[in-house]
Amino acid sequence: MTDGFASLLDELKWRGFFAQCTDEDGLAARLAEGPLTAYIGFDPTADSLHIGSLVPIMGLVHLQRWGQRPLAVVGGATAMVGDPSGRTELRTMLTVEQIEANLAGIRAQLAHYVRFGDGPGDGVMLNNADWLRGYGYIEFLRDVGRFFSVNQMLARDSVKTRMENGLSFIEFNYMILQAYDFVVLNRDHGCVLQMGGNDQWGNICSGIDLCRRVNRAEVFGLTFPLIATATGAKMGKTAAGAVWLSAGRTSPYDFFQYWVNVDDRDTSRFLRMYTLLPRAEIERLEQLEGADLRQAKQVLAREVTALLHGPAAADEAAQAAAALFGGGDQEDAVPGSERPAADLAGDGLALLDALVQSGLLASKGEARRLVRQQAVKVNGETVADELRLLTAADVQDGRIALQVGKKRHHHLRFG
Repeated sequence: MTDGFASLLDELKWRGFFAQCTDEDGLAARLAEGPLTAYIGFDPTADSLHIGSLVPIMGLVHLQRWGQRPLAVVGGATAMVGDPSGRTELRTMLTVEQIEANLAGIRAQLAHYVRFGDGPGDGVMLNNADWLRGYGYIEFLRDVGRFFSVNQMLARDSVKTRMENGLSFIEFNYMILQAYDFVVLNRDHGCVLQMGGNDQWGNICSGIDLCRRVNRAEVFGLTFPLIATATGAKMGKTAAGAVWLSAGRTSPYDFFQYWVNVDDRDTSRFLRMYTLLPRAEIERLEQLEGADLRQAKQVLAREVTALLHGPAAADEAAQAAAALFGGGDQEDAVPGSERPAADLAGDGLALLDALVQSGLLASKGEARRLVRQQAVKVNGETVADELRLLTAADVQDGRIALQVGKKRHHHLRFG
């Protein structure tokens, strides 16, 4: 698999994944020797990843496409500590039960992208709780902590950026735990490369140094750029909240719509980063301008949605969008939920409650604000009254159509 690229590093650079490398020449030479093993870590801070995690996930995908062996490490132990990188405050402390529930969701999502198994080139999914939770504190300090200089730790960006707002002692230990992950993966799985976001540079360098000291091994680090949209917004953040990989949190339709509606200036970059389209096809789409750019966005949305939710769900989402915005008839493909007819009895169902319960909006306060801004419609008609009630009279063909803004739709279906 080359597609005109001379090497994996060549493709990563062209697609926009390459930010920093600890030893690019050394890594290139190691790749030329034959398949290697590399890892990326994902901390289960929620029961789903969001699209901000797609860059490292796609990094694993490209690694595997080039015949390398990917390790996906879910941080059942490090999630109990909390990574301070890129944060301005302490993460919410999670219980073991919450972490275990989150792990299940994330494992399933990663399996959409990476082929896990026992064959050559198959990926392996690991949990760092297996080697960290049972490690005694005193023993860990003696075995691992003695290799770390507090002065060097304080110089790391992940620590420096938090010093003004305060950094807890538990977070200060995070880089030591992550560094030890690399030692274990190198020792037990032959892993020689850690990849991650650019905010992980300091943690990765700490792991490389620890591998050299403990394992006497030559290992490498490679980081990806931190992605923001052309408007400067954090990737995956919208007015309605994060765009999740879980279909239960963000429907395939809403996921598709996010990509269709990206800024024109982001289309080319996102085609390279988030799809597996051949280089020639991407370069053809990059030549489209004006109204024709809509075609490139449709391709982007379809490809990204198909990778996560499958081709059938992607096609269904595209058909639903065409029905809503082009006058077609794909009612069943529009995101919706079933409700008992009894909900409409008596005074009826409060519209604000329906907007939140359907997942269209995150809170009643947000729903109230958008109604005041005349951004909410019921059955195609703008709502002016924030106290509006939905009743049996609003049901048309067995459903009530809710709309927020121009792009977000949800159909309440009543049995």
